[in-house]
Formats: sequence, C-alpha cells, structure tokens
Amino acid sequence: MSALGSPDAAVADDAARPDGGVLSRAHRALSVGIVSVVLLIAFEATAVGTAMPVAARELDGLALYAFAFSGYFTTSLFGMVLAGQWSDRKGPLGALTTGIAAFAAGLLVAGTARVMWVFILGRAVQGLGGGLVIVALYVVVGRAYPERLRPAIMAAFAASWVVPSVVGPLASGAVTEHLGWRWVFLGIPVLVVFPLALALPQIRRRTAGPVGGSGGSGAFDRRRIRLALAVSLGAGLLQYAAQDLRPLSLLPGLAGAALLAPAVLALLPRGTYRAARGLPSVVLLRGVSAGSFIAAESFVPLMLVTQRGLSPTMAGFSLAAGGGTWALGSWVQSRPGAEPYRGRLMTSGMVLVAAAITAAPSVLLPAVPVWTVAVAWGFGCFGMGLVISSTSVLLLQLSAPEEAGANSAALQISDALSNVVLLAATGAAFAALGGGGTAATTATAADAARPAAFAAVFLPMAVVALAGAWVTTRVHEEGRG
Repeated sequence: MSALGSPDAAVADDAARPDGGVLSRAHRALSVGIVSVVLLIAFEATAVGTAMPVAARELDGLALYAFAFSGYFTTSLFGMVLAGQWSDRKGPLGALTTGIAAFAAGLLVAGTARVMWVFILGRAVQGLGGGLVIVALYVVVGRAYPERLRPAIMAAFAASWVVPSVVGPLASGAVTEHLGWRWVFLGIPVLVVFPLALALPQIRRRTAGPVGGSGGSGAFDRRRIRLALAVSLGAGLLQYAAQDLRPLSLLPGLAGAALLAPAVLALLPRGTYRAARGLPSVVLLRGVSAGSFIAAESFVPLMLVTQRGLSPTMAGFSLAAGGGTWALGSWVQSRPGAEPYRGRLMTSGMVLVAAAITAAPSVLLPAVPVWTVAVAWGFGCFGMGLVISSTSVLLLQLSAPEEAGANSAALQISDALSNVVLLAATGAAFAALGGGGTAATTATAADAARPAAFAAVFLPMAVVALAGAWVTTRVHEEGRG
C-alpha cells in the first residue's frame, strides 16, 4: 500500500521540518501520553514520600524506614534489565504496560498492609513496575524523537514534576491527616487509566518491534537476566543486613556483596567503577547524583516531623518548590545554546546538590528557621535538573539505536543501585544512632540520639555529591566539551 497521503507519511513529513517540536503534529499525542506517564510516577513519589513517616510510625516500622524506600529500588533493578532486553527485542510496549500494571498493584498492596514487611513488599512490587516503565520510556524517546528534540522531551519529563511537587505533598498531607495514610496509596492507581489510554496507541504505532526488524527470534539474553536477579537478590540481602544491626547479619551482608559486585560489573559499561571517560562516566554520574540526593531527601520529612514538630503536610510542602526548580534546571540544559556548556552546567549542578544536602541538617539547631530546608532544597533540585536530564541526553547520544535499551537499563541500574546502597548505609547509620527510636531505652535517650542520627545521613551524602562534581569532568571523550 502506498504511503502517499497516509497519516504516517504526514507524520514523517512533519517530523522532518526544522521547526517541528515535541508538540508538533508528528509528536503531540505521543509527547502528551508519555509525559502523563511520568506525571503519574511523580504524583506517587511526592505523595508517598509525605505519607511515609506516618505509615512507618503506625505500622511500628520506623527502624525499617529506609527499607521502605530502598525496597522499591531493589526490585526495580531487575525490572530495568528485563525492560532493556524486552524493549530491544520486542519493542517497549509490552514492558510499559506490564510495568504500569505492577506499579498499580504494588500501591494496592502497600495501601492495605497491616505490618511493615507487607508494606515493604508492596513497595517492592511497585519497584518492579517502575523499573519496567522508566527504561521503556527511554527507549520510546530514543526511537520516536530525533536527537535535536531529546533535550526538550527530557525537560518536559522534568516539568511534569512541577504540579505534583506542589499539589502532591499538600494533598497527601491533608489526606493523611483527615482520612489516613492508606488512602494516599489506594487513590493513586486511578491515575493509571489516562496514561494508558493516551500513550499506548501511539507507542504501538511508532515504536513497536525490534529496531529495523532485528533481534532474530527475539530471545532474551539469559545471562543478563541471571545477572539482574543476582543484583536484586544481592541488594536485598545487603539492605536487610544494614537494617538488622546484629553480628549474625554479617552473613547475609557478605552474601549480598558477593552476589552484587560481580553482577554489577558485568551489567554496567566497562570502566564505570573507575570513571572512564564517556559513557561509563555518564552512567556513574547518574548513580552518584541520584543516590546522594535521594538518600538525603528521604529523611527530610522525617527530620522535620520528629525534630521540629511540623505536620506531615508542612513537612512535605518544604520540598514542594523543588519540583519547579528541578524543571527549571532541566529547561536550562535543553536550550540549544547550552549544548557547548553542558559539562560546566553539570559540574555546577553537583556543587549545588552538595551545598543543599550540607545545609539541610542545619535545622536541627532550634535557632535555624525551618524554611531553610525549603530554600536549600530548591537550589539542590535546580542542580539535579541540570544533571539528571543531561545524563539522559548524553546516554542517548552515545548509544546506537539497537543498544538504547541495554544502555538505558545500565543508566537506571546505576541510579537505583546507588539508591539501594546509599540508603542501606544511611539507614544503618540512622538506626545505629537511635534514629528509629526503638533502639533507645528511654524517650530522653531517643531524643538525644536522633539529631546525631540525622547528621550521619546528610553529611556523608554531601561528600558523595562533591565526588559527583569531579565525575562531571569525565563525561565527554578526551578533547571534547
């Protein structure tokens, strides 16, 4: 059948025009659809983060608080590798639909949990779905958008966090206080319907199947799947050992490290651990930046609720401005004139992240106003907008079309694994210094220990972020920008 005059021919013609953008006729429906998927994830992250301190307290699980976050990232590691394999061989549609379904199911499990470990199980199911979704979306961007439009669609992803960052904490705090924290989890799955209806037909049409019909029988690389399972199991054992501070916990910790280290080295680009120039450093930077920032941010609402007496609503609202500044940073890196200065922008971004993490625990001093956190986190989020979107753009620039899934999975593995490892480390330090409260024999002892416990979370993460500033100097090949 001739393509002349067909919708596909019109789309191709429009896409080739120099002035065509992400909202042009060629890309409008797809852009709105996939940004809506990111919007769903953003609402989950901002709303759930606000409700988490109350949920952990009611389920008598403050000592496992970090595990409720890292459980998500642990299973997402397997989902990311699976999605990379799935997308490269069969297209991203199947991975995306399965991921959204698992994401919604995990929310339902967490929202109906009666004990903390069931709650963590729900978060783990969410993580599997989230890992599938995020890698599939990267493959969609790599296949459906020309290189000149990729910075703009990444900026749109960041912009989709603005409304959730403002509305999410307020809505979540109000629901938590008046209806209960469970409704924060049980209400979010309703949002699944709109992204599915809008995005999936366009993804089926534009990105279905392997690149250029390649992929042979479409068989999965069983070795990479086994490595992904090893990474997830190893990360889970490591996290469990970090939260259970007994001598016997050394055994699962050592077993986790033995599984994790060789599997990670095999899944990430060669030279990632030593910050080799180019793609390895891009992948490493993603982990360093995301891990340090998320590990610190996970404890901000808890610190404000327990140390400064804020309500869950106000504690969550302290992070609200960050969505707007993150989007602003992502928009800055998307400007055509910013491309020659991408490396410098990323370095500046990591310095801002380190400064924000350093400033946050200053509110442990009663004389420091609580709004200091909101201001500091706004600057930190601006830095994250510069860095995270830039790593996504650089990864797609350095990836052949048939490698986009595997390389996107590597980027997200670095992101999630860093979250798991750094949350395990900060969670262990937090619990060891009495942050969970359950380890202390008296309320006075718990109150005395908690400020030090929070300082043990934030200050090491600031050092990690500063190390990320050095990694930004190695994301380009020798002799380039």
